[in-house]
Amino acid sequence: MYRDMHLWTEIRRLALTKQKSKRAICQEYDLHWKTLQKILNHEEPPGYRQRRPRAKPKLDRFLPIIHEILEQDKTSPPKQRHTIKRIFERLRTEYGYEGGLSVVGDAVRAWRAGTAEVFMPLSQPAGQAQVDFGEAVVRLQGKETKIAFFVMSLPFSDAFCCQAFPRECTETFQEGHCRAFQFFGGVPRRISYDNSRIAVAKFVGRRGDTPTQEFLRLESHFLFEHHFCLVRRANEKGHVEGLIGYARRNFMVPIPEIADLEEFNEQLLESCRADLQRRLRGRRTTKLGLLEEEQQALLPLPKQAFEARRLEGAKSNSLSLVRFDTNDYSVPTAYAHHQVTAVGNIQEVRLIVNDRVVARHPRDWARENVHYDPRHYLALLERKPGSLDFARPLEDWQLPECFGVLRRRLEGELQSNGRREFIRVLRLLETLAPAELGRAIERALAIGALTVDAIRILAQQGREQPSQWFNLDGRPHLQGHEIPPPHLDRYASLLPGGAQ
Repeated sequence: MYRDMHLWTEIRRLALTKQKSKRAICQEYDLHWKTLQKILNHEEPPGYRQRRPRAKPKLDRFLPIIHEILEQDKTSPPKQRHTIKRIFERLRTEYGYEGGLSVVGDAVRAWRAGTAEVFMPLSQPAGQAQVDFGEAVVRLQGKETKIAFFVMSLPFSDAFCCQAFPRECTETFQEGHCRAFQFFGGVPRRISYDNSRIAVAKFVGRRGDTPTQEFLRLESHFLFEHHFCLVRRANEKGHVEGLIGYARRNFMVPIPEIADLEEFNEQLLESCRADLQRRLRGRRTTKLGLLEEEQQALLPLPKQAFEARRLEGAKSNSLSLVRFDTNDYSVPTAYAHHQVTAVGNIQEVRLIVNDRVVARHPRDWARENVHYDPRHYLALLERKPGSLDFARPLEDWQLPECFGVLRRRLEGELQSNGRREFIRVLRLLETLAPAELGRAIERALAIGALTVDAIRILAQQGREQPSQWFNLDGRPHLQGHEIPPPHLDRYASLLPGGAQ
């Protein structure tokens, strides 16, 4: 009743302006003399003030046990730490606690509040960035697929770039940097990172010390400075941590329906550009205005493009296959049992022997698949013609219908030698496209010239282009020159007795 502010104010006004005596006020409002003095000493009700903590006889002797459990939780995985209910159950079953759940909860919350870490607000100068990966689920071609999305943020302007990749690895890490630098229009001078194995080759204490070779190649190309945060100290790059959650909630909810990751990345870039129009609380202008200001502090983009890729040394096996990132890719059989360097980027895998690219394949981001190029096995097929119908690399090779017609004609006319002749025709695919060779085969079938030499000549004729008249239009420096007619009488001076 006496904590009613209206009544409190009325009593103070009557007493302090001496409209009524203190004795009369105590009688009228049924107040104790000490209560009236308390009202006069405070402009508002001070509330209940406990001088010493209230005793908890049932819980006090269990407090050290609770604190020990909570301390041990600091080194446990976050999802396997004690809840208040679990601590209460352990106290009852293991230690004979007879009190209630609520007082245990109060003790746990008080300990956590007293031991929670306090962070120092950090300044965010222009030209510094933070990088991290997040995870999300998309429906890629109708199938739910987990992806990794790369985020680079500029804390000064709050601008960020988000790009999605099949997973987090060296080449996607590098590609994310290249795309973010293009989006920002420059290169940050200093970038903060987690201690991932992609970037860190050696740790000293709780912080990365030696970057990996591929990270140093990226740094050497763009000339930025790196900073590796302490292990399990995400607050050192809390800006990008918050934006990962923002990007997931705003760009990937509901679950995106996409046919291709690159199309989705275009949508993400548009979303990041639209986000630049926001103005954050306490900022004088939009993110775009701050980014234009921050661009003055960024390093210029290098003129030479950077190739985001990963190198792996391998050896081709007896099946002429090379393993890269858990998948097998074919090389020509001439390079079986050779040392091969596999170079993988976002789109393709190149296989190199002695500085020569001997094979190219589209990059497969799945696992444990085998990719054959049938042309790689044609030379071996010529030596082993009996495997023509059983060669696995040729199983799914879709060739024009005329190839099958040619094979039946050759085997019908030449018997066993017809298959060998057909394989020689197939070997022309090592230098010709299937459609191009198919047109030559159709012409050969029409005129009855079925040998490999005749088909080769027909294919070459199809490649020849008719010559055109030479035209001087657009070449003014070659025009306007005239050659005067010869004076034949001058040759007479060269004859014996000729004109002098």
